[in-house]
Amino acid sequence: MFEKLGHSLVRRRKAVLAFFFLILIVAGASSALLIPRLSSGGYNDPASQSAKADAYLTTTFHVKDPALVLVVDSRTSVTEPTTVTDAAVLEKAISSEAGVNKVLSYWSAGGAPALKSIDGKAGFLFVYTANNDPGGSTDLAKLIQKKYDGTYKSLRVYVGGFSTISYAISSKISKDLAIAESISIPLTFLLLLFIFGGLIASAMPLVVGLSAILGTFLILYLISLATGVSIFALNLTTGMGLGLGIDYSLLIVNRFREELHSGKSVEDSIARTVATAGRTVFFSGLTVLVTISALMFFPLMFLKSFGYAGIGVVFMAVFGALIPLPAILAMLGTRIDKFVVRKSAITPKEDGRWAQTARFVMKRPVAVVVFVLMILAILATPIKNIVFSEVDSRVLPANNQAAIASAVSIARFNGQSANPIEIIIPGGAAHQDQLATYSADLAKVKNIVAVSAPQVVGNDVRISASFSISSRTTQAETMINAVRAIPAPFKTLVGGTAADYTDTQAGISRTVPWALGWIALSVLLLLFMYTGSIILPIKAVVLNILSLGATIGALSWIFIEGHMRWLVGSFTKTGTIDTSMVILTCIVVFGLSMDYEVFLLSRIKEEHDSGRSNIDAVATGLQRSARIITSAAVLLAVVFAVFLTSGVTNIKTLGFGVAFAILLDSTLVRALLVPALMRLFGERNWWAPKALQRFTISH
Repeated sequence: MFEKLGHSLVRRRKAVLAFFFLILIVAGASSALLIPRLSSGGYNDPASQSAKADAYLTTTFHVKDPALVLVVDSRTSVTEPTTVTDAAVLEKAISSEAGVNKVLSYWSAGGAPALKSIDGKAGFLFVYTANNDPGGSTDLAKLIQKKYDGTYKSLRVYVGGFSTISYAISSKISKDLAIAESISIPLTFLLLLFIFGGLIASAMPLVVGLSAILGTFLILYLISLATGVSIFALNLTTGMGLGLGIDYSLLIVNRFREELHSGKSVEDSIARTVATAGRTVFFSGLTVLVTISALMFFPLMFLKSFGYAGIGVVFMAVFGALIPLPAILAMLGTRIDKFVVRKSAITPKEDGRWAQTARFVMKRPVAVVVFVLMILAILATPIKNIVFSEVDSRVLPANNQAAIASAVSIARFNGQSANPIEIIIPGGAAHQDQLATYSADLAKVKNIVAVSAPQVVGNDVRISASFSISSRTTQAETMINAVRAIPAPFKTLVGGTAADYTDTQAGISRTVPWALGWIALSVLLLLFMYTGSIILPIKAVVLNILSLGATIGALSWIFIEGHMRWLVGSFTKTGTIDTSMVILTCIVVFGLSMDYEVFLLSRIKEEHDSGRSNIDAVATGLQRSARIITSAAVLLAVVFAVFLTSGVTNIKTLGFGVAFAILLDSTLVRALLVPALMRLFGERNWWAPKALQRFTISH
């Protein structure tokens, strides 16, 4: 099938390229429409108890969270006449802004104690909009922050709240993405020039990578018309788009050169390349795709968005490598080696340092295995200190206006008045005599500082409880679980930001086993079908788990304990790491690691099937593929490492995690551990029961 595809692409190369460039033009035009449709939210579980409570608040009690939360600092006293006057003027000015539905402050609320700071010098001012999504008013947040954040008459105003943080994160990511691309693309091209040794050949990965990125932007735009898509998905799209474009182009172009230099015609070289390297790209992409698709299991729109982006970018990268790239190579022919800058990169060696490394490792496999496992264990040690949390304003640089406003709010106010715990009691009006006892028990829960009087609407009751800790922490999770454990003769729905965080963490915990099961089962089946071995797929999964353990340990050491800021840049140390970002990093890294596993095993199997012994097949396979794997890993690491320039901690985490894992995997794991284990297992590497052998793919 693949060989026929190769011949067909050569014969219809002009038509194929015309169709390809038409797709690129459409995709490029859609990218400008995509960013305004993206969201910086999506961290909640829409089927959770907190989501049901929030629905009650909106529909029954007509309550919604403020879009913006302003801290108005008098610097003297909130009751001073000048402060009262200036606060009234400020409130009137903000209420007159387009898009503002209602404004409520300490002063207009009659001096509500919960809206006053601990020192009595500042008060809250809440801004509400007609938009039911408190994070959906980013344009208003931009306007209010620009006009009012800073000194206003005698007051110092800090503009925060969900919409402001959403705007800050979105704008920061967009700017950081432009900077990252301006660094990564030219740097990647220079590295490609060195690796390929020729100007023409080095442009091929950029063609596939950029087409994968633009094609995925079109896919994300179409998806955004039907459902929410996170703005963070852009970073994965650019990183994986360039990365996979490089991976697959390296494999295709190197094999094309190899076949061309062996004396074959251009058409036969293309056909053989697509039949060998093309098949590897297809199954490698399929392995990455099923791995990334595990993100679709999670209830969070944030993680689903990465699933959309990952599936889209893998599909487009495979498409680019299998369809337009061979057509371009067919048109170039021997000119692929034009404008040479490094002759040694043109023709691969039959027996070089990678084959020598493999033979060295296979002479002492036990010692190598023990040595590598010790290093991986040391790197994984910091996992014991890992503490999970969720994204809040602290992912922004500490000097960001929204981050400053949030820090001031937490430090100076006794309780999360803007985001209280919301307890909904459906049919609670029938239990009026027991509500007082329930409220008293609620007030005894650790970190709750105030409980409101019950509000009755129809047959339903609402009770609000302010608390003194951050709403997206393990302490808040403990608090919510304690609230839900209070005995009551009626059903309660506990909502609010802290409950939303608790339910999100629980939703992720429930989903992880299913996602891991899907990844393990699908990867094992695909690798078995591709290699015809029982041992190799199991070994690949185990090695990836070991590599991931070391990566998570490194992430914990840096982003939880606060080390190596000289490398990753400054960030706010919270003592926690975002759960979603750890899951995303692990799944992306697992997928990319399997990418390299397929590259390596494919060439080893090809050599073994040609009649070489296990040792010779491993040595030759490593010699032919390790250069590609290492080069691709370095380039991919550079693409993701550039994300360290971002001011958003989550993006730094993704960038460092993927770059570190890929380099670790391509050196310690693929270059040392894999050949050592291949030597230890010997010919048993290729064993499978006869009953299952008919399900494998013939190479």
